[in-house]
Amino acid sequence: MTEREKRIRSVTLWGIFLNIFLMVLKLFSGVLIKSSALIADGVHSFSDLATDFVVLVGTRLSSRPADKTHPYGHGKLETISSMLIGMVLLAVSFGIIWSASVSIYRHEHRFPGYMVLVVAAVSVVSKEILFHITRKVSRITHSSAVYANAWHHRSDSFSSVAVLIGGIASLLGWGHADQAAAIVVGFMIIAVAGKIFFEGLLELSEHSADNESIREIEKVLSNEMNIADWHALRTRKLGGELIVDCHVLVDPALTVKESHEISMKLEQEIQEKLSRPVNVLVHIEPDMEERRKRKE
Repeated sequence: MTEREKRIRSVTLWGIFLNIFLMVLKLFSGVLIKSSALIADGVHSFSDLATDFVVLVGTRLSSRPADKTHPYGHGKLETISSMLIGMVLLAVSFGIIWSASVSIYRHEHRFPGYMVLVVAAVSVVSKEILFHITRKVSRITHSSAVYANAWHHRSDSFSSVAVLIGGIASLLGWGHADQAAAIVVGFMIIAVAGKIFFEGLLELSEHSADNESIREIEKVLSNEMNIADWHALRTRKLGGELIVDCHVLVDPALTVKESHEISMKLEQEIQEKLSRPVNVLVHIEPDMEERRKRKE
C-alpha cells in the first residue's frame, strides 16, 4: 500500500467511525423527540457513511497499476467515485425536501425541544474538524474523491447548523421551523452535490491542470538553457495523477544521448516542482532555424 493510499484510508476510516456515531445519535434522537430535521440530518450522516465506503473502494481500484487495457492506469475510477458521491447527495437532498414539504402541507406542527440543539451542536463541531482534516489530506494526495468527501462532511456540518437554527425557532414557538430546517438542509446538499458532480464532469472531459501547475511547468521549460524553445504543452488530470506532454526544440547537432538527457532532466524537474504524481513526456525536435544559421 502506497503512502498516498494509507493517508486516504486513514482519514476515511476516521470519517466512517464518526458517521456511524452521528447517524445513530441523530436518528435515535430524531425518532425520540419527533424531529424531522434531525432525522433528515441522520439520513445525511448515513449518506456520508455510504460515500466513505465509495471512497475506500474507488481509491483502492484507482491505485491498481497500469495494464494492457489501461496503459495510463485506473485513475478515472477515483473521479467516477466522486461523481457517485454527488449523485448520492442529490438523491438524499430531494428525499429530504419532499418529506418536509409534505409535512408542512399537512399542517403538522413539531416542537422537538432542547435535545435537538445539543445533538446539532455536537454534529457541527465534530464535522467541521473532520472537514478541515479531510480537505488537507485531499490537497496532499490530490484526490478528487477525498476532496468530494471533505465537502460532504462540511455539507453535514451546514445541515446541522440549519437544524440548530430550526430548533431555536421552534423553541420560540414556530411550529413549522423543524420542517423548514429540513428543507434548508436539502437545498444545501443540492448545492454541494452539483459542485462535486460538475468538477467530476470536467475531469472526465479531459480538462487541463490548474493554472498554478501550468505556470510551474512553463517556468521549468522557460528556464532550461539547453533548449531553444518549447511548444504544444498539454496537460490533463487522471484521478490523483497529472499527465503532461510537450515539444522542445534542441540543437540538431546534439547526439541522441544528449537530447535524451535533456528530456529526462526536464521530466525530473517538472515532477519535483509539482506536489503530486506526474506522468511527463517530453518530445524532442531539431531546431531547424539553428541549422539554417550554421549553413549560412
